[in-house]
Amino acid sequence: MASVESKRTWFQVAGYRSVQMIAWILCKIMFGLKTTGFEKLPPTGATLLCANHQSNLDPITIGCIPIRRMNFMAKKSLFKYPPVSWLIAFLDSIPVGKEGLSAGGVKETLKRLKREEMVLIFPEGQRTHTGKMLPFMPGFCALVKRTRPTLVPIGIAGTFRVWPRTRWFPIPGPRIRLVVGDPIPVSEYEHLDDDGIMQLLETRIRACVATAQTQLGQTPEP
Repeated sequence: MASVESKRTWFQVAGYRSVQMIAWILCKIMFGLKTTGFEKLPPTGATLLCANHQSNLDPITIGCIPIRRMNFMAKKSLFKYPPVSWLIAFLDSIPVGKEGLSAGGVKETLKRLKREEMVLIFPEGQRTHTGKMLPFMPGFCALVKRTRPTLVPIGIAGTFRVWPRTRWFPIPGPRIRLVVGDPIPVSEYEHLDDDGIMQLLETRIRACVATAQTQLGQTPEP
C-alpha cells in the first residue's frame, strides 16, 4: 500500500510540516515544551493516539511534535470562520460537535484509520473543568473495534494552567510536558469488551499523566 503522505501534493506536505515547525518553536519558547517517549509511536499503520484533555492547546502541543502526519478533531463551529476554517481543513481536521463525533465525523475517522493513518482523540469527550481527568465516553470503542488500530496512551500536564476553558486566550509562562506510553497492540485488547478497553486505556493514560506531572514537580492526581 502506498503511503498516505505520498498521495498528497508537495504543497500539502510542505505546508503541514511548516505549520508543525512553527507551532513547535512557539511551544518551546512560550511554554518550555518537553516530550518523553514519542520515539515509541508506530511509524506506519492505523494508530489511535488517546490523550487526556486539559485545554484547547492540547491538539497543538501534540501535533507540533515532528512525527508522522496526524489527523485532528475540531469543533464544527470553527469551520464557519475563515481563515481558521481553511487552516484546520488543510491540517486534516475532523469536525465534531459539542456532544462528540457526528455520524459524518465517525465515518471520516473510520475512513482515515482504514487508510492506516494516525488519528488523535480525547476519550473524555470534552476539556476538564478542574484539571483532573473526566470519565471516558464509550463512543470511541466502536472506532477501536471496527478498525483495530494500535492504541497509544498520551499524558499531558501543564496545558490546564496555560489555557483552561474559563479563559479566552492562553498565557505564556507555565511549562508543558507530554509523555507517551507504550503502544497497545490489537492482541492486548481484542478480547476485551467496551468497559475493559476503557479501563485499560484509562489506566495507561493516567500513568502517563502522573509521569508528566512529576516532571513538572506536581503531585500526581489520585
